[in-house]
Amino acid sequence: FFWSGKKEIMKLFISLFFFAMYDILFYLFILYQKVKDRLSESDCVECGWLLDGFPRTPAQAEALAEAGVSADCFIFLNVPDDVLVERVVGRRTDPVTGKIYHMTFSPPDDDEVLARLEQRSDDTEEKVKVRLEQFHANVDAVKGSYTDIAVEVDGTQKPKDVSAAIMSAVEAVLA
Repeated sequence: FFWSGKKEIMKLFISLFFFAMYDILFYLFILYQKVKDRLSESDCVECGWLLDGFPRTPAQAEALAEAGVSADCFIFLNVPDDVLVERVVGRRTDPVTGKIYHMTFSPPDDDEVLARLEQRSDDTEEKVKVRLEQFHANVDAVKGSYTDIAVEVDGTQKPKDVSAAIMSAVEAVLA
C-alpha cells in the first residue's frame, strides 16, 4: 500500500482494514448460519445431504463444526491433477437447457447445441491450476478434520463405478 507519512491517512487505512475484516467475518457468519439452517430442514434431515467441495479450508471445517454441522461420511475422490485439468477445461454448458457436456467424453450430438455451448470463465487451464494449488495447500488439514468418517474413492474409475463406491461407503456408514 502507499504510505504518505500522515497519521490521518494511516488511521483511515486501519479503520477501513478493521471494517473490511468485520464485513468478512459477518459474511462468513451468515454463510455458515445459512448452511446450518438449510441442513436442518426436513428434506435434509429425512433424506440426507451432500456438500460438494466444501469445506475447502481448515477454517471452514472448524466453523462448520462450531455451527453444529456434522456429517456421517466424508468422501474424498482421488484424481490426479492432470486428469482434473482435462475434465474441467473440456467442460461446457448449454445455456438453454443447463445441461453440462464435455468436449472429449460426452460432446453433444446436435450441431446447434454444440454451437451455443459456453465455457465458464474459470474453467481455463491457468485458473484450474491456481485452484489446485489452493486445494493442495489445504487438503491435508481439511481431511484431518474428518479422519474418523473419511472414505477415499478412486475418482479415475468409470462414473458408474465411482457412484457405486460412494453408495457402498454411505450405505456402510448408515447400516
